[in-house]
Amino acid sequence: MSTAEARGVFHRARGRTLDAFPSGKEREWKGPFYFIQGADPQFGLMKAWSTGECDSGGDEWGQETRLTEQAVRAVNRLNPKPKFFVLCGDLVHAMPGMPWRKEQTEDLQRVLRDVDSEIPLVFVSGNHDVGNVPTPETIEEFQQTWGDDYFSFWVGGVLFLVLNSQFLYDASRCPALKQAQDQWLDQQLSIAGQRKCQHAIVFQHIPLFLESIDEDDDYFNLSKPVRKEMVDKLSKAGVKAVFSGHYHRNAGGIYQNLDMVVSSAIGCQLGKDTHGLRVVVVTAEKIVHRYYSLDELSEKGVEDDLMDLLKEK
Repeated sequence: MSTAEARGVFHRARGRTLDAFPSGKEREWKGPFYFIQGADPQFGLMKAWSTGECDSGGDEWGQETRLTEQAVRAVNRLNPKPKFFVLCGDLVHAMPGMPWRKEQTEDLQRVLRDVDSEIPLVFVSGNHDVGNVPTPETIEEFQQTWGDDYFSFWVGGVLFLVLNSQFLYDASRCPALKQAQDQWLDQQLSIAGQRKCQHAIVFQHIPLFLESIDEDDDYFNLSKPVRKEMVDKLSKAGVKAVFSGHYHRNAGGIYQNLDMVVSSAIGCQLGKDTHGLRVVVVTAEKIVHRYYSLDELSEKGVEDDLMDLLKEK
């Protein structure tokens, strides 16, 4: 499927919002619901990682294709249906301008076309999607292919914010774009800060931190000054959770009542976790989440204790 064809299949964020959820109908709390979070299908990484050619490899992605197909089947079987399925970045492995990027993208879009049409897809940009050091050109390519790189949407009285975390990592080649996201985020957080939403939840690719706010800077987290500024800003506004990927392992921690959730990958695993997805239940009082392997979710579905939370008034 070409990028042009994908535009007719997926709800893509435009104008900094997602038309799958008309905000006028979704700003009121209507009771508990759940969504599915995935991260890093990253078509091409498994071959590149196995050969030690992470920068130039990635000419095969059959394993990632099969795993993402399994993820789609598992999500489609869920009953009741999740409100949406969010993919937290690194959709494909090939960086902008690298070989195989077009083919990886088309194959991923072909697989995702099979997601139930009643389960909107939410796309988050990762470093492999816009580049480690993004430029206006790489951002434009992402927007044309997958939709806006940052945006907000409402579901059942909950405000969801999707951020481009590469602007927080290195915006040296697109400072004006970073400034625009910063200003937009402040406006969105003012809504959350006035408690006009039941909860506020953030999606981004790179975690603020992996386990602790004071951990050392690493490839897989944001620098200390940036993460502390962001955590203070988000927690002050009442944001309850940040969901991310990037680490290809499960991790996370809590700081100032902010739950930093790091989910492992649909695709290549860099630790001891399994290929999987995270089920996230949103109730009036709390956000409860659990990571499932693709096999577990496919064979058994979501466990009763999580489903029971959906019955709360």
